[in-house]
Amino acid sequence: MKTDIEIAREAKKKPILEIGEKLGIPTEGLLPYGHDKAKVSQDFIASLGDRPDGKLILVTAINPTPAGEGKTTTTVGLGDGLNRIGKKAVVCIREASLGPNFGMKGGAAGGGMAQVVPMEDMNLHFTGDFHAITAAHNLLAAMIDNHIYWGNALGIDERRIAWRRVMDMNDRALRDVVVGLGGVANGFARQTGFDITVASEVMAILCLARDLADLQERLGRIVVAYTRDKQPILCRDLKADGAMTVLLKDAMQPNLVQTLENNPAFVHGGPFANIAHGCNSVIATTTALKLADYVVTEAGFGADLGAEKFFDIKCRKAGLKPAAAVIVATVRAMKMNGGVLKADLGVENVEAVRKGCPNLGRHIANVKGFGVPVVVAINHFFSDTEAEISAVKDYVAQQGAEAILCRHWAEGSAGIEDLARKVVELAEGPTSFAPLYPDDMPLFAKIETIAKRIYHADEVIADKSVRDQLKAWEAAGHGHLPICMAKTQYSFSTDPNLRGAPTGHTVPVREVRLAAGAGFVVAICGEIMTMPGLPRTPSAEVIRLDDQGRIEGLF
Repeated sequence: MKTDIEIAREAKKKPILEIGEKLGIPTEGLLPYGHDKAKVSQDFIASLGDRPDGKLILVTAINPTPAGEGKTTTTVGLGDGLNRIGKKAVVCIREASLGPNFGMKGGAAGGGMAQVVPMEDMNLHFTGDFHAITAAHNLLAAMIDNHIYWGNALGIDERRIAWRRVMDMNDRALRDVVVGLGGVANGFARQTGFDITVASEVMAILCLARDLADLQERLGRIVVAYTRDKQPILCRDLKADGAMTVLLKDAMQPNLVQTLENNPAFVHGGPFANIAHGCNSVIATTTALKLADYVVTEAGFGADLGAEKFFDIKCRKAGLKPAAAVIVATVRAMKMNGGVLKADLGVENVEAVRKGCPNLGRHIANVKGFGVPVVVAINHFFSDTEAEISAVKDYVAQQGAEAILCRHWAEGSAGIEDLARKVVELAEGPTSFAPLYPDDMPLFAKIETIAKRIYHADEVIADKSVRDQLKAWEAAGHGHLPICMAKTQYSFSTDPNLRGAPTGHTVPVREVRLAAGAGFVVAICGEIMTMPGLPRTPSAEVIRLDDQGRIEGLF
């Protein structure tokens, strides 16, 4: 059996200008990066004006398990499937972070016969967007310390600097560091730390900004520190927003690539879904909607994180109205939720499938709760049996939805036609989309609403300092902001080992962070880390160049 990278290497790619032609993008509207990828120019995007929008389709999933779900693979496959049945469709996904690729994932461009290419480029440096975000973020960090060094005219309290540094790599040793050691010439010693680039507010801002002017305005609103009397210091107070915008000028332009079947795909932005809002950029999605009849996008991890944030943050802020949602599940994952060990997943166990299905059922109910029609995609594995597949289909039918078996990994678009037709049927029907909570609800009540209605928790607990901070932000005019929950992706609860559909649990909020530029408040729950670490055996150990100079080990 060929690996993903071997399949991608054999792809018969078309010149990127031809892919642009499919969408009506003229040559001058593309800025090529080689022959197989390009950025879509700001001028062309601005020229689209009031063109009518196509239908927006969200692909989400159950809570991830070591068995694998294949959300990106299904997103790419569905885009190909819609094109196969005669629809003009575009895929919109996120860029891959180097940290997880060299850690656990090894790649994030789909898999099998449902991939985005050039796979190696997309999984590594791509067009340099993440490097630009890292540079812009760290420029601001440098300007904060520089301002203090040269007299601190703004009166920044060094104990209340909220802006950490970032890098696009998993490195637990950098979570907490001390900078400024070595004497007067090196500034003032203080404790700080690093987050991963995909958790940066700059990443979130780039993914939510409408254009360059909006980008700079949002950058200027970033709260970087406080004075001794707790007055906020903004990025624009340090006069860093202009230079940061310059660094991000090219990164703001969406990247156009293609699937293995030569259909267009926008790959742009990459906020994590467990610690950020987990969606590709607004500018990529809204541009695609002007150019295609159907836009298939994904939200990170399970629907309790990615889909909730897609609906409550991205759609709310960008005025988007999804026409349908696809929830990806696998028989293998249902068995793991039913208590089967990974080593035993190849053995038929219909009872375990039934026992694990409530996790899927809760996601179905949650997505329906936003007023969005739902279909379940069963991402097929060779070990799946007819009885196990029937058990999933029967359960989903009891939830008032339909589950469709999809073989896109092995067969490409030919294996996902049934799902594509069902998505068209749902998208052409009525919807009543609405976010989970109103803007004017108090911040802590918004956290409670998510915890109780999406996670089915009994209560949210938080120290008085957390509650007081939220009230202070409300008094400062930030009470209308949505909530971005930072929580483990593996469970509805904050315990990553608690699978299935738990109830009666407690959600502890240990910290809250204001992302005034992005336009949301981050609630950090449980033991979630904004700088991941590498696993015991990282993927980096097997990523290498072969004798012909080709990359091996990405998957």
